[in-house]
Amino acid sequence: MSVLVVTGTDTGVGKTVVTAALAALARERGVPVAVVKPAQTGVAAGEAGDLDEVVRLSGVTTTFEFARFPDPLSPAAAARASGRPPVSLPAVADRVMELAETHRLVLVEGAGGLLVRFDEEGATIADLARSLRAPLLVVARAGLGTLNHTALTLEALAGRGLDLAGVVIGSWPHEPGLAERCNVPDLEMLAARPLAGVLPEGAGALGRAEFAEAARAGLGSPLGGGFDPSRFRAALSL
Repeated sequence: MSVLVVTGTDTGVGKTVVTAALAALARERGVPVAVVKPAQTGVAAGEAGDLDEVVRLSGVTTTFEFARFPDPLSPAAAARASGRPPVSLPAVADRVMELAETHRLVLVEGAGGLLVRFDEEGATIADLARSLRAPLLVVARAGLGTLNHTALTLEALAGRGLDLAGVVIGSWPHEPGLAERCNVPDLEMLAARPLAGVLPEGAGALGRAEFAEAARAGLGSPLGGGFDPSRFRAALSL
């Protein structure tokens, strides 16, 4: 039984693609996996959301979305704007633990960053991870500004006594510039460990077979892939 929470340093950093990559590798290994999205925002009823992308990319179909709000806001603000009740993270935690009894891996994808509010009391994905006693995988940007966002996220995570599963760069450009290349050793310094993975830019647009290949190459061995952080660093030509 294992629960892994996927969070990010910001919105749009590649959490869904990383979640799909984790699911794809688990499926390849024959690991029973479920994927949970506590709250989907910015998507109307009947429209494709993050879990639809996970299904398309990974082939994993055991997915659960607990609340959906049409406005592209934090879950708390989106619930307020829609006049609907917010998602209950304690209820989500109970359901995740139930899923963990029958699935060797349960992936929980957050919304936005670590401290985005899910309700008016200020509950966050960090609180959910604490109640689940689950480690967090942090997805970060590659470019300028990522060091500050990542440092703040990791400090908030450590200050709450939460376990870090690693840092993954969610979208590595095809032609990385000086900032992207220089950020790699600094990200590893902040995390106090090698990168857990680097997924290529545009991975979310790949077909399922090509995506599985990108997942294998882009995630490290603790996550089920073959990514070698030392080889990646050596290729940066710093």
